[in-house]
Amino acid sequence: MSQRLVLRPEAESDIAEAAAWYDQQRAGLSLQLRAALDKTFAAIEENPQLHAQVYRNLRRALVRRFPFGVFYVSRTEGVIVVAVLHTTRNPRLWRARFKNRDG
Repeated sequence: MSQRLVLRPEAESDIAEAAAWYDQQRAGLSLQLRAALDKTFAAIEENPQLHAQVYRNLRRALVRRFPFGVFYVSRTEGVIVVAVLHTTRNPRLWRARFKNRDG
């Protein structure tokens, strides 16, 4: 059963920042990033339990072709995306976002 996906403002900022960086590298590359994210979001909506738990009930879905993870929690009201971060970022960042809002 598909669940509604909600992006927190911080996650939307993460995406905008990454897209801007990729556009500086090569025109149009941000569109490819966004398409890959859309596929990842669709997979999460379809089966939120599919991806590995990385901290408490926080899960991470890896984005195909780009080194990003989508960090989310599944709730009765839907799937909440708390962060979309480069995989080399310090885990303290996504843990802090999770703790501050869900912990």
